[in-house]
Amino acid sequence: MNKFTTLKSIPAYLPIVNIDTDMIIPKQFLKTIKRTGLGENLFYEMRYDVNGKIVDDFILNKSPYDNSKILIAGNNFGCGSSREHAPWALLDFGITCVISTSFADIFYNNCFKNGILPVKVKEEEIKELSEYAKRQEEISIILKDQKIIFGNKEIIFELDEFKKKCLMEGLDDIALSLEKSEKIISFEEKLKSIKPWIFND
Repeated sequence: MNKFTTLKSIPAYLPIVNIDTDMIIPKQFLKTIKRTGLGENLFYEMRYDVNGKIVDDFILNKSPYDNSKILIAGNNFGCGSSREHAPWALLDFGITCVISTSFADIFYNNCFKNGILPVKVKEEEIKELSEYAKRQEEISIILKDQKIIFGNKEIIFELDEFKKKCLMEGLDDIALSLEKSEKIISFEEKLKSIKPWIFND
């Protein structure tokens, strides 16, 4: 997992509430277990018409928003089913930060496991940030200081210290387990001496 320290991008503003995981990546694209290739189908039913043709006026189909790394979204983002393909699709598209007033719990936690920073802010702060998106002006995210910087203003956001550490150091669940590999090996060696029959073929 890539380390997340700072991020600078023109944000894309998607002012829709209750965007669920099926809207993020529809069920027909869940057959793969690969984390790559899903970005093409991100927000499929909004980005493409019934004939599979690109919808020109959808925000992520427009330049410069088709290269946005930051998505500003409506309340309760990521609700619905718990599919991990949702953060995979966002990440594969290039989005590494989602800003909203609230997130569904499972989606929120899945973001950290996949290198995406979900930021919770107030409704009035969403409105301020959306103006920068509309004007195609960049905003910056400084994870160490938990700051969103835009113009001469800044927003401080709250974040769990452990989740922050995982993002900054690029630690997913596997990497966290490997950090404890010496203790795991030591435990297994002791267990072999106490209960050797467990390890018999």
